[in-house]
Amino acid sequence: MIDTPYYLIDKARLLRNMEAIAYVRERSGAKALLALKCFAAWSVFDLMREYMDGTTSSSLYETRLGHDQFGKETHAYSVAYCDNEIEEVIAYADKVIFNSISQLSRYAKKASGIGCGLRINPLISSSGFDLADPARPFSRLGEWDVNRIEAVMDQISGFMVHNNCANGDFDLFDRTLGEIEARFGAFLKRVRWVSLGGGIFFTGDGYPVEAFADRLKVFSEKYGVQVYLEPGEASVTKSATLETTVLDILHNGKNLVVVDSSIEAHMLDLLVYHERAQLAPDTGDHSYMVCGKSCLAGDIFGEYRFPHPLKIGDRISFQDAAHYTIVKKNWFNGLKMPAIAIRELDGSIRKVREFTYADYKQSLS
Repeated sequence: MIDTPYYLIDKARLLRNMEAIAYVRERSGAKALLALKCFAAWSVFDLMREYMDGTTSSSLYETRLGHDQFGKETHAYSVAYCDNEIEEVIAYADKVIFNSISQLSRYAKKASGIGCGLRINPLISSSGFDLADPARPFSRLGEWDVNRIEAVMDQISGFMVHNNCANGDFDLFDRTLGEIEARFGAFLKRVRWVSLGGGIFFTGDGYPVEAFADRLKVFSEKYGVQVYLEPGEASVTKSATLETTVLDILHNGKNLVVVDSSIEAHMLDLLVYHERAQLAPDTGDHSYMVCGKSCLAGDIFGEYRFPHPLKIGDRISFQDAAHYTIVKKNWFNGLKMPAIAIRELDGSIRKVREFTYADYKQSLS
């Protein structure tokens, strides 16, 4: 048995998402790139590359990881590139997407050997959380002025637009895409490819996948472009768990348990967005607040119900722990970082990475 804490990536669950992505690719003609900012556990890339077309990145290191470990197409994007990294980015990438006209003008000549793209901001989004809204007031993410874009059309071969955030509403996607067409349609006809970004939750339960694929195909044919999708959460939803062990049990007005993990260190995205970690089945007569072991007072996974009283040594498994978890883990409090394990398609489990004191020490100076 693997010592906790550890992330357990289940390939059978992952495969269900991959098959849905493959269906959309085949029906629509769109290509799918794994968004490494969301999930970059490269030990399962052997499975994912069979169903996806490559990777998209947000930094030099992600670009290199996609090139080295995934292969296939490598798209590079960054809010801003540095002079001392742009040549290396270009060396690893098939396409480089610039966030601003300023960055495009600065580096387009160096990137002339590969496809250059520009991020556009349609000033609309599906996000209900200001922190994650790419179209928020005064956003730095992409260009919106059609006159400024017109002036650089001869320097680009494609666009990237990312205005969806955890959007499982097809009608909302359809409506906002129509608004993008109304605003930028004349430009879309003059490029060869368009990335619609990520945040489209088309692998979620009940999503009208056929209608989504058909909408993509109509868009592609209308403008004569290769459509790209950048699924992150949609690629890995429900495919991993965070496995923990109960270390202590207390009572302070409520029943409390402390586990050998931390929501701040190991599931930070949930803390940032004030979300509760998921447990299944979360039913029973015994209620506990499950807490992390860091010194942060609010290091709390949530309150849950269990079918029996908990005891020290019991295992607690947090669900849906693939997206924005493994990529955000950190060394807060010097806590032991979760290992990474994989459940193979035959059901066997193997540990692929364990983090040690040496990793902690070497992350500092």
